Amino acid sequence: MSLINDLINLNLSENTEKIIAEYIWIGGSGMDMRSKARTLPAPEMDPSKLPKWNYDGSSTEQATGDNSEVIIYPQAVFRDPFRRGKNILVMCDTYTPSGDPIPTNKRFNAAKIFSNPEVVAEEPWFGIEQEYTLLQNGIKWPLGWPSGGYPGPQGPYYCGVGADKAFGREIVDAHYKACLYAGINVSGINGEVMPGQWEFQVGPVCGISSGDQVWMARYILERITEMAGAVLSFDPKPVSGDWNGAGAHTNYSTKSMRNDDGIQVIKKAIEKLSKRHKEHIAAYGKGNERRLTGLHETADINTFSWGVANRGASVRVGRDTEKAGKGYFEDRRPSSNMDPYTVTSMIAETTILWKP
Repeated sequence: MSLINDLINLNLSENTEKIIAEYIWIGGSGMDMRSKARTLPAPEMDPSKLPKWNYDGSSTEQATGDNSEVIIYPQAVFRDPFRRGKNILVMCDTYTPSGDPIPTNKRFNAAKIFSNPEVVAEEPWFGIEQEYTLLQNGIKWPLGWPSGGYPGPQGPYYCGVGADKAFGREIVDAHYKACLYAGINVSGINGEVMPGQWEFQVGPVCGISSGDQVWMARYILERITEMAGAVLSFDPKPVSGDWNGAGAHTNYSTKSMRNDDGIQVIKKAIEKLSKRHKEHIAAYGKGNERRLTGLHETADINTFSWGVANRGASVRVGRDTEKAGKGYFEDRRPSSNMDPYTVTSMIAETTILWKP
């Protein structure tokens, strides 16, 4: 094993200009991440200068066997925390050979919204709180839970410390540092209310880059759980009963909201969101009805509500924002398995472009 580790950690730059680029894309389920590597002749961090590539879409439920080629376009580049050196991770989106986005390519439409001049002028910032659950490999039961049984009730686990309260911290800390190394704007981590559940936050990030960074952070996390022999779950309610679900609370502000008296802009934006509640819920993640029950720090899925410092509301305005009269608000409805391209662009479209 020591020889294998030595080879894995070889510094290619000592002997060659060539680098390894790991191309990453989203598969047919909308949540499965796929990747494969290729050799490039020299270091490159500009996605527009990287070659397009292709893969077998019939093996990812994105094409038929008689016309299986899907083309991947490089869109964002990150430093590779696994191979290190000058090697890179490349976030891609997916197209037909004729250049049309395939149906599962959510980035394409999001990019159109974020390139709209009205949206660009508002400089939309997002901070996404990505919750997730670590499962034991083989039995698909949360890490630290007795096999087929349950731990003590919720209470001591949120931001908890200790072998009987924090399960999987090595994975979480490894992910934190790997994301910072990669160039992802991870702003923090914490243990969540349900044991075996954790959260990382990405942001503030402007526009389409928010989706790129969240997806890449998810990829890095799944690679680390792979190495640790654990299973990563983004299920919004991984354990039924009196346990918290997993969300992806989305914090949002525009330039107008961050300016003086921005609270008035925030209130108008929330009013717009209330009028399109059903459309947003439909796009905010699969299985979200199991999470948004009105219990466990959630609002009921069928009713829109908002309040200051209210974690049982659909949208929460923080005390600091209320006091300053400007700032941001938090959409608490998105589930942990939401598509960040879809959610961020939909919030921007509703609050900036939509005319009720």
